[in-house]
Amino acid sequence: MKSLKLLACLVLIHGSVYAENGWPMFRGPQGNGAVSGSHLPLHWSETQNVLWKTAIPDLGWSTPVVQDDRIWLTSATKKGEDFFVFCVDAKSGRILIKKQLFHSDTPEHLGNSVNCYASPSPAIEKGRVYLHFGSYGTACLDAMTGSLIWKRDDLKCRHYRGPGSSPILYRDLLILTFDGVDLQYLIALDKRTGKTIWKTDRTIEWKDLNKNGQPKMDGDFRKGFTTPLVIDVGGKEQLISPASSTLFAYEPDTGKEIWRIRNTAHTPAVSPVFANDLVLAVTGHGASEMLAIRPDGQNDVTDSHVAWRFTGKDVPQTPSPVVLKGLLYMISDNGKLNCIEVETGKVLWRESIGGNHIASPIHDGELIYFFSLSGKTIVIRAGRTFEKLAVNHLDSGFMASPAVAGDAFILRTKTHLYRIGVK
Repeated sequence: MKSLKLLACLVLIHGSVYAENGWPMFRGPQGNGAVSGSHLPLHWSETQNVLWKTAIPDLGWSTPVVQDDRIWLTSATKKGEDFFVFCVDAKSGRILIKKQLFHSDTPEHLGNSVNCYASPSPAIEKGRVYLHFGSYGTACLDAMTGSLIWKRDDLKCRHYRGPGSSPILYRDLLILTFDGVDLQYLIALDKRTGKTIWKTDRTIEWKDLNKNGQPKMDGDFRKGFTTPLVIDVGGKEQLISPASSTLFAYEPDTGKEIWRIRNTAHTPAVSPVFANDLVLAVTGHGASEMLAIRPDGQNDVTDSHVAWRFTGKDVPQTPSPVVLKGLLYMISDNGKLNCIEVETGKVLWRESIGGNHIASPIHDGELIYFFSLSGKTIVIRAGRTFEKLAVNHLDSGFMASPAVAGDAFILRTKTHLYRIGVK
C-alpha cells in the first residue's frame, strides 16, 4: 500500500496550500472536512472574534467556496423561482457580485424544511467557479469578473425534495450527481466547455414497488443527496458514490462501474470518507448502517468486502463524518457523537453533545468542530477519550457546512455569512 501512503502525503501537501489560499469545494480541499496549515479560533460569539458579518438574501444551504480572497455561494428564492450566485470580498465582507443564473416557472414544492433550492455547494479553481442547482441548472463563471463562460439547463431529474448533491472537480471534468425519483445517474462535463464527456445510469434493482407496481411514496425511496469522493486504490482512482439501496465505485475518467455494495436503506445524504485503506459510507435512511469497505473488489462485493458495520440510531442521516489519526468521529442528526477505531470498528466512546445537526464537522488536525441547527458550535480535542474544549454560539443556526480561509472560518448561518478569526 505504498501508493496509498504516498497519496496521503501528497494530499496533505495539497491541503496545506489550499488552507492558505481557499476552500475549493464541499468539505474542503480533500473532500473530507480536513484542513491543514491553519490556526483556527477556539472561541467566538456575536461579540467576539467576528471579523465581519454580511446578510445574504433569500435561502441557501450551500457551503461557501474561497479562492483569491473571494467567497462564492449560492442562494434561491424560498419557492424556487430564481437562482442566484453571490461573490463576497473575503477581507471586508462586502458583496462584490450578485447575479441571477436561472429561473423556473414551475419549481416543485419541497414538502420539507430540511432542504432548500440552493443546497449544492459550488466548486472553484483558479479563474473559474462552478455553480450547481441540480436539474434547475449548472453554470461556469469567470472567477474574477463573474461573466458567464457556459451554462447547462438540460440535465434533468425530478429531485422531489430539492437538489442536494454537490459537484466535484476531477482533472478536466466537472462531475455531477442526479439521484431523483425518476432518473438516477452521474454525468461528467468538460469543465472548459460544459459539454458531456460521459453519463452513467445507476444500475439498481428496485424493490420499492407497491401492489399496483408503482414506486412507494411517489419514488421517495429512490432519491439521494450525496457528494462523491475520488480515492486512490493501488494506484488506480475510484469515484465512490452512494445511492439509494446501493453504494457504487466508478472509474472517474469513464464512469464505468467497478464494484457495488447492496443494502436495504434509502435516500442517502452522508458523503463517504476514506481512511486506513477503507471506504467509510452510510447507507441512508431506514436500515441505516455505517459500512467499512475494502475497495479492492470487482462487481458485486456485498458479501465479501465489508470489513465491519455500525448500526443503530447513532448513524448520521445528514452530517458527514471526519477521520483523524485512525479514529472516526461520527455525529448523528440528534447530537450523539461516537468515536470509532477505523481499523477494527470498535467504539471507543459515545457522548451526547446535544442539538440537532445538519452541517458536517471539520477538523484542523487536532480539534474537531461540530455545528448545530441552533447556532452552537461544540469544539472537542481529538483523542481516545472525550474532551470538550469550547461551546460557541451565533444568532442563527447552521444548515451549511463550514469553510476555511487562512486562519479564519467562513461560516454561513441561515441568514448571514461570517468571517470568524482571532482579532
